[in-house]
Amino acid sequence: MASTANKSDAPLDDLMMVMDVVDTLRHEEGQVTRELKAGNHDAAMLERLRQVYASQGIEVPDHILKAGVENLKRDRFVYSPPNTGFQRSLAMIYISRGTWSKWLAAAGAVVIVAAAAWYFFVVMPQQRAEAELLARLEALSSNYTELVQRIDGLTEDGTVEAKAASLAEDGRLALQDGNNEAAFKAEADLRSLAGRLQEVFEVQIVSRQGEPTGLTRIPEANPNSENFYIVVEAIDPDGNTISQTILSEESGTSETVDKWGQRVSEAIYDAVRRDKMEDGIVQKGVLGQKRRGEIDINWRGGVQDGAITTW
Repeated sequence: MASTANKSDAPLDDLMMVMDVVDTLRHEEGQVTRELKAGNHDAAMLERLRQVYASQGIEVPDHILKAGVENLKRDRFVYSPPNTGFQRSLAMIYISRGTWSKWLAAAGAVVIVAAAAWYFFVVMPQQRAEAELLARLEALSSNYTELVQRIDGLTEDGTVEAKAASLAEDGRLALQDGNNEAAFKAEADLRSLAGRLQEVFEVQIVSRQGEPTGLTRIPEANPNSENFYIVVEAIDPDGNTISQTILSEESGTSETVDKWGQRVSEAIYDAVRRDKMEDGIVQKGVLGQKRRGEIDINWRGGVQDGAITTW
């Protein structure tokens, strides 16, 4: 509503008075605005405004009232929001920066954390693995040479030395062809050969209480025959059991085991059985020996090819 200032104490500036008149007209839209829209004469409008201000004890000059009516017709002193456009959109984005900047910062933090996690847990391990693979490949050639020299120093067996040289050559050819799997296998085979040459142990007959010392089998291929086996284990000079990779003639597969059944002649089988029956201990308990620099086990007479891993 219009100000209630005294009419003589504080006369209003013309512009302020016009704005007040327009504001009064808008508040009196129940009658004044309807008269305006209905096309009544300005005189009737002015009379109505005089009555409104007179009821409030305010005396407004006619030129102010007329200016107010004209300005109302032209929608003066009315806030009209600016039209939508690129500049307005930029302004609104700037005004709302306090809200969206927080979300943007949070999203940026998530992206940074995700990128860091990807780098540390995916990229770095992959780079490290690639670097390790490259280093292993670069070292293969010298490893072949070193392993062949080690094998030559462990044995005087020309057949074994030739095998080592062949493995090294196969590895170098695989390396040149980019066949990494074959190149690494050649290195592993050379290490296995060198390790085998270094082994020293005895193949001892198992004669512990509660464990079988010997057993027999009827082969499926020849039901009319019988195979004899002595249960043995490999023991090093310190008394430790050394696991051995044994090819089972029953299953046709190789297994790494601590004990196995070695096939022997019936005479050896009977001799071991009699030996154990005398006092429960097998006196002649060594069935074979593995010497340093040799690949194969030196067996006692009567030991045959063939072994089993389960019974």
